[in-house]
Amino acid sequence: MRTFFSLLVLLSLGLGCGDNQTFPMREPYRPGDPGPLDCVPNLDGRIDATELSPALGVSVGLLVSPSGTERGVDLVGAVIDERRVWDFSIDYADDQLARLSASALEEHWFADAFAEITAGLGGEIFVTPLDAGGRTLGVYHHDDNTLALLGTASADESPPEGQSLLIYGAPVALYRFPIEPGSEHVSVGEVRGGTFRGLPYAGRDVYEVRVASAGRLELPDLAFTQAMRVDVRVTVEPAAGASTTQRQTSFLFECFGEVARATSRLDETNPDFTTAAELRRLSLE
Repeated sequence: MRTFFSLLVLLSLGLGCGDNQTFPMREPYRPGDPGPLDCVPNLDGRIDATELSPALGVSVGLLVSPSGTERGVDLVGAVIDERRVWDFSIDYADDQLARLSASALEEHWFADAFAEITAGLGGEIFVTPLDAGGRTLGVYHHDDNTLALLGTASADESPPEGQSLLIYGAPVALYRFPIEPGSEHVSVGEVRGGTFRGLPYAGRDVYEVRVASAGRLELPDLAFTQAMRVDVRVTVEPAAGASTTQRQTSFLFECFGEVARATSRLDETNPDFTTAAELRRLSLE
C-alpha cells in the first residue's frame, strides 16, 4: 500500500510541472563506512584471548531444553572426510528460547562484596547468568591469560529461595589462553563465609578442564567449521555434606564464544556422556 501511494504522489507531481519549472541537482547517495568488525575468526586452530572477549549488553539467543527434560547427545561425533563432525542440528519442538547478556559488575546488588577479589585486577570484570533462567549469576575476570570465575550470586538480593553469595578466595581459571586441543589444567576455588539459599556456606570447588578436540559443529541455525570441544568436570566439596560432581561439555568458536553446551546428570562418570540434563545451543531467533 505504501509503494502504491508513493507512486501516485510521484505521478501527480509530474503532471503538475510547467515548462519553466526546474529541479535541484542532488548528489548521489554515498553510504557511510561500516567500519571493521570487532572480531573476525581466522581459523588458526586456537582461540586467543581477543577472540573470547566479553561484549556487554549484547543479547544472545539460546535454544534450551526445558527444565527437567533430558536430551540424548553424541559428544564423540563422527569422522567425515578426516574431520570430526558433531551433529546437534535436531530442532526439538519443546525447546525454549532464552536470551542472555553480559553486564557490568557495578549494575548488581553484590558489587561491593567483590571489591576485595577484584582489587588490582587488570582486564575486564563482567557478570553473566549461569542458568538459562538468569536466577544465578557468575562474576568473571577476562585478561590476556585467562577467563576466570570469581564467584556466584543470586540475581535478586532477596529471592524467595533465599540469597546466595559465594566468593572464591582467588580467581579460578576456567579457560587458559590460547585454547587449543590437548591443553588441560586443574583449578581450585575455596569459599569461606559464603551464603547459599540463605544458609551459611563454606566449601571447595575443583575444576578439571580439558580441550578435547576440534571439528565441525552443526546447529539448527548455524554451522561452525572449527569448534573447540572443552570438557569441564566440577567437584563441589562442601564443608558439611556430601561431595557431588557434574560434567559440562562446551563448544567454543572464535569470536562467538560458547555456541553449545551439554550438562550431564550429577555424578556422571563418562566424559562422553550420552544423556544431558540440559542442552543449550546458539539460536538466531
